[in-house]
Amino acid sequence: MKNLLLPILLVFSTSVFAQTPCSGGTAGPYPCDGYTLQSNIDLSTLNAGGGNDSWGWTDPSNGNEYALIGLNNGTAFIDISDPVNPVYLGKLPTQTSNSSWRDIKVYNNYAFIVSEANGHGMQVFDLTRLRNVNNPPETFTTDAHYSGFGSAHNIVINEESGYAYGVGTNSYNGGPHFVNIQNPLNPVGEGGYSMDNYSHDAQVVTYCGPDNDYIGREILIGSNENEVVIVDITNKANPQGIATLSYTNVGYTHQGWFTEDQRFFLVGDELDESNIGFNTRTIIFDFEDLDNPQFHFEYFGPTPAIDHNGYVKGNKYYIANYRAGMRVIDITDIENGNIVEEGSFDTYPTNNNTNFSGAWNVYPYFESGNIVISDMNRGFFLVRAQNTDTVKPTAVCTDITVALNPDGQATIEASDLDNGSFDNSGTVYFNICDDTFDCSDLGANSIQLEVYDAFGNKDYCTATVTVIDDLDPTVSCPANSTAGYDTGENYYTVPDYVANGDVTAQDNCALGLTITQDPTPGTQLTMGTYTIEFEAEDASGNTNSCSFELTVVEILSTSDQEFETGLVLFPNPVSETLNIVSRTLPIERIVLTDILGQTIFSEEYGATGEVTVNMANLAKGIYFVNVNEAVTKKIIKN
Repeated sequence: MKNLLLPILLVFSTSVFAQTPCSGGTAGPYPCDGYTLQSNIDLSTLNAGGGNDSWGWTDPSNGNEYALIGLNNGTAFIDISDPVNPVYLGKLPTQTSNSSWRDIKVYNNYAFIVSEANGHGMQVFDLTRLRNVNNPPETFTTDAHYSGFGSAHNIVINEESGYAYGVGTNSYNGGPHFVNIQNPLNPVGEGGYSMDNYSHDAQVVTYCGPDNDYIGREILIGSNENEVVIVDITNKANPQGIATLSYTNVGYTHQGWFTEDQRFFLVGDELDESNIGFNTRTIIFDFEDLDNPQFHFEYFGPTPAIDHNGYVKGNKYYIANYRAGMRVIDITDIENGNIVEEGSFDTYPTNNNTNFSGAWNVYPYFESGNIVISDMNRGFFLVRAQNTDTVKPTAVCTDITVALNPDGQATIEASDLDNGSFDNSGTVYFNICDDTFDCSDLGANSIQLEVYDAFGNKDYCTATVTVIDDLDPTVSCPANSTAGYDTGENYYTVPDYVANGDVTAQDNCALGLTITQDPTPGTQLTMGTYTIEFEAEDASGNTNSCSFELTVVEILSTSDQEFETGLVLFPNPVSETLNIVSRTLPIERIVLTDILGQTIFSEEYGATGEVTVNMANLAKGIYFVNVNEAVTKKIIKN
């Protein structure tokens, strides 16, 4: 809420009201639609002149529920385990002076409280102390205090990371002030981030949305007066801005909240109704790509009242709508731009005008289905939907196997892990954080499936996703070639064709890819034609191969070259008799070898100019004729 805009009105009641059903559109004096008044404690009973924020805590030891109510002079703690007969347990007074602005969040059974009171800092209160309050209402004291900032408009906590973020403080240009609260009694400041503008409120999540680039990162969505900002704050020493966006008819970008699947972000603007003149407006953004968020659509409520804080649970969006009280919006079809109000409870029955009084905050996250409304003028309200559902769905998982594609990735849907999850409502929804796999995920991966219903009741199961790679690598060989003996030697040394880059292989999972050469590098070959083979194998055992023919010949001297020019072998191909004629030097010796280099026959001749070799009995194939140990010719026998 803007600092300049809160008039504190007179207290209207001085008692505790018990359960009043919603009948004929009212619950006692309060207009309602589908929500029963469980109880109400007025400001005078809480010994305060004004109300503001609220939050909740459930005792993990016994399931008892407690409401935490911000007041102008401190924080009230109310036991709502019996929602019709709440017990005001006492108050933690403000750290310094009174203020109309106070904000509360909970982590690890501790409440963390900030205020715009000068020098207030952050109070830390051990909520387990509420188990044993013998003489309520008590005046409590803090268990720890953080003075790294003075005043703060709001506090944000990511319970998964154990960090608190003071926003609207007197540090970092009003941007988030990072506090490590993993040891709640010893908060440690770890810097901050000066964003584009003063940050009025924010939501921080360990990201589990549709943008795979940021899965597991700590992402802050800031409502910064005239814009929404998205920041990666995983590395507290080096936060990285991701995107900044605005919208039409900006009044005061106040507060926003993710849908359960973190696809859409719903934003409330606190001044657009009064500045522009339309009914309550909620701006919905599509955050499928955090680097490129898009405006999705606008929703207009039935009254001109100003919207304040809003939260999503399941498929419902709960808005503290100032003089229109709490409004509940069904967002089941938000993807198609269709959301609709399904219920309400108006804590300010006088009118729904565009003014700064009435419901400041709602807290809808109790498993019991009870919802806290904190009202600036009338204190604490506890309401409950008449058709509420508090039964958790039953999550049932199935194990699956997925194969990597040619890009080395595989993507699954949350529903792929479902094996008949069910709910008493008949409809369940699914979320998973890890839906994309790559080569580093080969083998078994344990993936948690979240199953929830429209009321936000949740259950979880774990499935094994086995990632396989069944694609063969590709391997590329050079064309057939001829090579001469090594200089001064009577053989040719086989090179390492892979190291030389003549043979290459590619695979969707390149890590662990090997290429085997046969004959191995360094093998010495004599005259003949050889098949050089290569096999590529990836880390999953998939293989592929290629080969080429290498013909090894002698390198002729100058005299041998003259001898070769006058040497004729015919016919070629030959069937029976091969004629060898030399027009330059006499023929002295003939050696015939096969393709493997094995000698078929070797004959010595006197100095003659013509020799006939009988090849009729030889098998079909390629042979080599060496004349005078100087010149080698290839002959095909057919």
